[in-house]
Amino acid sequence: MPRQIALLRGVNVGPTTKVAMADLRGAFAELGFTDIKTYVNSGNVVFSGRKASLAKVERAIAGVCGWDVPVVLRTQDELADVLEANPLGDVADNASRHLVLFADAPIDAAKASDLDADALAPEAFAIRGREAYLWLPNGVQRSPLAKAMNEKRFGVRLTGRNFRTVDKLASL
Repeated sequence: MPRQIALLRGVNVGPTTKVAMADLRGAFAELGFTDIKTYVNSGNVVFSGRKASLAKVERAIAGVCGWDVPVVLRTQDELADVLEANPLGDVADNASRHLVLFADAPIDAAKASDLDADALAPEAFAIRGREAYLWLPNGVQRSPLAKAMNEKRFGVRLTGRNFRTVDKLASL
């Protein structure tokens, strides 16, 4: 049975988005999944079982949370590929400032063509399939690149994880 990862966007980031990881694990168990693990308190659920239905997963999570939570799904093999393919590996030397944006559909790189790499330096980005890799050496909070790489620009659902988290999720 394939190992899968649900990446939830926007949970436990403020007082109105609190959800207990035990409740999330319970929701996934009710869907028939096994070997369920959560990682950190920010909405990462790793599980085994048949290929997950995004609609069913989102309904189950909404039942636990009381609001709609956007979710992006990946398999363990897909996460391993994200790590291996890392197009910014030669410049990103701090896993906590190296971000991957996961999309629910392929990201159209042409929609980022207006971003001036020289003006953004030392920040950098690369788009590959359903992921955008960001190098944010000064952090996410004040990053012009992080602000520019958003759902409105690309027209896809996005949720981000730093490389340390991606590595850990791939190993669970």
